[in-house]
Amino acid sequence: MGLYRDHGVALRSIRLGEADRILHVYSAARGRVGAVAKGIRKTKSRFGGRLEPLSHVLLQLHAGSGELQTVTGADLIRPHSATREEPYRLNVGLIGAEAMLRLFGEPEPNPRAFEAITRFLDLLDDLDHGARGRPELDPLALSFQLKLLWLSGYLPHLTSCAECGAAEVPLVGYAPQAGGAVCRSCAGLTSALGLAPAGIAGIEALLRRPLAEAGSVGLTERTARDALTVITSSYEYHGGFRLRTLSA
Repeated sequence: MGLYRDHGVALRSIRLGEADRILHVYSAARGRVGAVAKGIRKTKSRFGGRLEPLSHVLLQLHAGSGELQTVTGADLIRPHSATREEPYRLNVGLIGAEAMLRLFGEPEPNPRAFEAITRFLDLLDDLDHGARGRPELDPLALSFQLKLLWLSGYLPHLTSCAECGAAEVPLVGYAPQAGGAVCRSCAGLTSALGLAPAGIAGIEALLRRPLAEAGSVGLTERTARDALTVITSSYEYHGGFRLRTLSA
């Protein structure tokens, strides 16, 4: 209870009444936090533009007896305005923010997850989107979501058949109920989603390399789609949700 300060990333903002907003924040020390920013929509709000979605801020919060805390102060650390002002980067950022919100939705700190979201947003500010195409297939978006699945305990198993354990056979599908890729013999038994060998190799490369090297993996559109298939089916099976930002 009472006042405290913590670093956080604003993941979502929802209108409340005439002038307020509810913020969903992932904080360094407390994990997911819901807070009310009073008067933020007024022209002369003391918060200015410091609490825009995707901003990294040092917050002062008051924790009362209810679920929602109250923002009493905010110092901007990284505005990420370059991301919010460019549609492609913004769409990639919103996919990452929603994935973070859904996979780490509890008030429990995860330092590695907080480091991942701040690193993702830092890289996104400098993302060259010249020949990227669709935001949901962007290597940085895919790499970040795969790493969040890993940190949340849902890392897809890709080095051997997740159903029978065979290691020296081609893997041809992904079965979320088995927890990973499956061989041809098991694919029919598990109603596996089809994956090309190049898709599995691309996912492994994204998992091995740091976020900063996601663009150098050399994904084709097919391998990017395979990675997205693994990500979305993992969300649906393990978490029971779909990302709205991937359905737009």
